[in-house]
Amino acid sequence: MTDSQKSDETAVVANEEEAQAPVAEQTGVEPAAPADDAAESAPKPASPAPRPAASHAPSPAAFAARPKAPTSVIPAAPAAQPTAVSLAEAAKWGRAEGDGHVFLTIDGEEQPVGQYPGVSTDEALAYFARKYEDVVAQIVLMEHRVESKAPATDMQKTVEHLREQLAERNMVGDIRAAEARLDALAGQISELEKSEKAAHDAARSAELAAREAIVAEAESIASQDPSQVQWKTSSARMNELFESWKTAQKNGIRLGRSNEDALWKRFRSARTVFDRHRRAYFSQLDSTNSAAKVAKEQLIVEAEALSTSTDWGFAAGEYRRLMDQWKATPRASRKDDDALWLRFRAAQDVFFSNRQAANDEIDQQYTANLSVKEELVAEAQGLLPITDLNAAKKALQSIRDRWEEAGKVPRADMGRIEAGLRKVEDAVREAEEDKWRRSNPETKARTNSALSQLEAAIAGLKEDLEKAEKAGDQRRIKNAREALEAREAWLDQIQRSASDLA
Repeated sequence: MTDSQKSDETAVVANEEEAQAPVAEQTGVEPAAPADDAAESAPKPASPAPRPAASHAPSPAAFAARPKAPTSVIPAAPAAQPTAVSLAEAAKWGRAEGDGHVFLTIDGEEQPVGQYPGVSTDEALAYFARKYEDVVAQIVLMEHRVESKAPATDMQKTVEHLREQLAERNMVGDIRAAEARLDALAGQISELEKSEKAAHDAARSAELAAREAIVAEAESIASQDPSQVQWKTSSARMNELFESWKTAQKNGIRLGRSNEDALWKRFRSARTVFDRHRRAYFSQLDSTNSAAKVAKEQLIVEAEALSTSTDWGFAAGEYRRLMDQWKATPRASRKDDDALWLRFRAAQDVFFSNRQAANDEIDQQYTANLSVKEELVAEAQGLLPITDLNAAKKALQSIRDRWEEAGKVPRADMGRIEAGLRKVEDAVREAEEDKWRRSNPETKARTNSALSQLEAAIAGLKEDLEKAEKAGDQRRIKNAREALEAREAWLDQIQRSASDLA
């Protein structure tokens, strides 16, 4: 380099120092990293050497145009101790000249990366090595994020940004190793993105199924027969489904506008149909309730008109008719129906209370008759057992005549008294029937015929027995005896029956 060239370069450096980096000159403190440096927040090796702004570092193209005079140079800084952290490694990949020019060795060839004048060669080399270490620090950070399966959003952009920084060739280090690590990261990030997409798709499918379930249940409720719907329960459930829908819409995974619009239209349609059916049902119910109320009020008017009647039999029959009509009439609203029933029942209670009071008064009048009939029952039961049918019939007729003259008894005792007399009447009737059976000519004829036949059979069996005994035939003897004994038993029974008929 000639003296004139050195003078020109010194002038350029002076102008840039005045315009761009006065702080580095005056304080000796390392300037802030450039705005486009993606490793601004990454940890950096400690160094006492000043660190000029990255905008002062020349690009490879500019440096190639002026091999010994880059378009921008690092401003001079106070002398400082070189950084020992990365110098040994940096020396494998680059070198610095005495005038501050730094070169990178890549693929066996040297490339200029920039100049840092006014400092030692170690300091100049350390400055450009730190830029490489900053990129590596960001790569390490990315590797940790991928390993921990952090969200992959913008990871690929960061990898591309780091590639661009490495491609500028304005740093010293193992560029190819860093690029290889970025290649590996790119593949890992792609797999992470696929995994995230699969998880997102699964969650989206689950969310879609949940929304479908909400819509399907709403449609099922809306499709029920309005006359069979439990409106209170179904309305509450429809409201719960709507709240579930709003919660899913607010907090759930987005399903895409087309899916959400289609599902919402179905859900809204189901709610609309349900509300329309509910309004129609309750409108019809109000009409039915009104008609039922009018009909039951008319029945109440009739019941109240009968409540003072003393024609007990007729009025009781009318109340049964009114009750049948009441049961056949549709129910009004629960409140109205309960109130109407109380009025109807009150009218009935008035009538039946009056009838009971009248019956009680009559029962008191019949108490004396009860004593007479109890004596007649005792007299009638004295006829048992029946030994003389004619005398018993005559006595029973006398008792019956006096029974009719005695008159009515209290209703509570009527069944007991009549049952006592009926027992004697039944005994007399059975005696008459028994006498008729015994005196019936046809019965006697049948009995006599049976006697004759058995007597003839017994005589024949006796002869057979004698013959068998003379012959000594034990089998015939046994058969003849068994047959004879059976016929004799039958004969004894028929003879007893014949004596009863005599």
